[in-house]
Amino acid sequence: MVLIIQKHLAVGLVLGLMLSSVPTASAEDAPRIQAKHAVVMSECGAIVYENNARDRALIASTTKLLTAILVLENCRLDESVLIKPEHCTVEGSSMYLRPGQSYTVEELLLGLLLVSGNDAALALAEHVSGDAEAFVEEMNRKAAALSLGDSHFENPHGLDAPQHYSSAYDLAKLMAYCMHNDCFSRLIREKSCKIHGLSFVNHNKLLRLCHGCLGGKTGYTKAAGRCLVSCCEREGTRFYCVTLQDPQDWQDHQRLYDWAFDRYTVRRPDRETGYRIPVVGGRASSIEIVAQPVEILMEKDQVLEICEELPPFAFAPIQAGEQAGRLRILANGQVLAETKLVYAESVPSLGSRPNLWERLRYATAR
Repeated sequence: MVLIIQKHLAVGLVLGLMLSSVPTASAEDAPRIQAKHAVVMSECGAIVYENNARDRALIASTTKLLTAILVLENCRLDESVLIKPEHCTVEGSSMYLRPGQSYTVEELLLGLLLVSGNDAALALAEHVSGDAEAFVEEMNRKAAALSLGDSHFENPHGLDAPQHYSSAYDLAKLMAYCMHNDCFSRLIREKSCKIHGLSFVNHNKLLRLCHGCLGGKTGYTKAAGRCLVSCCEREGTRFYCVTLQDPQDWQDHQRLYDWAFDRYTVRRPDRETGYRIPVVGGRASSIEIVAQPVEILMEKDQVLEICEELPPFAFAPIQAGEQAGRLRILANGQVLAETKLVYAESVPSLGSRPNLWERLRYATAR
């Protein structure tokens, strides 16, 4: 069993929560795959499958996930980018940019994510930071901020370089972070597009092959081998899968997703509970109490027991968000997770707050 508690956090802090220590599920029944490095991670950060997932490796064009999110966090989609000749001389995959022409940031991002344009990566990097070197510094600062401890970048496109590497685990965390950006999640799932008269088809075949696939990024160099990062959601449960050096990555991602969705599900006990208790000395006679969000990734045959610890009443004034108690989630007598119960609203007092003696007398009378 694997689990993690997830609280309300800004998108930029979600990864800090995901890095919490969680046990790894036994993957003895997981399908055999060809990847040298692989991981399957849930939306709440639990690892359900891993194989050499924290080893540093070449990652090819999956690098462009970080390039894309940095661009989205620093630019508007309608900004214009003038293409220079040097943008078009980089080797490898291309969206065939034309020197002297202008493209929008959105058009370049589509070329970056759908057909892995190295020319688009250089143009966007220079647009954001002035030159590629400065952009790479931003990439490494962002990697550090996201606690991608096994990652270092030397360029915005992913061509092999001595100090350009990441791990399957880091890429899963990066993909999870990226998918919380609405523009990113919209662009990466586009199956095709037309830009300046040229038609482009998304290299990510999982969009067509894998039920529930929300997007992904491919990568390949001779040294890195086939690399693939993807995201899939079925019936409200989301997983991220990364394979590196995998000659059968399309098949392996599908098999790992089918296995993970068949075995695990996400329960959100906070959405299954609701409480109300009396208020003493307030402008309202009662107050609602809610649980802070908590997600539990669990095996499908697991039965949960939800136990609340609440006061019988509350004295006004009360501030929304103050802790009122706690919720404990158990299975087979074992506590799996806890989360706070908080007041959903504020209640002003009618007058002065009752003193200690009055509070004790009221409690005794109850």
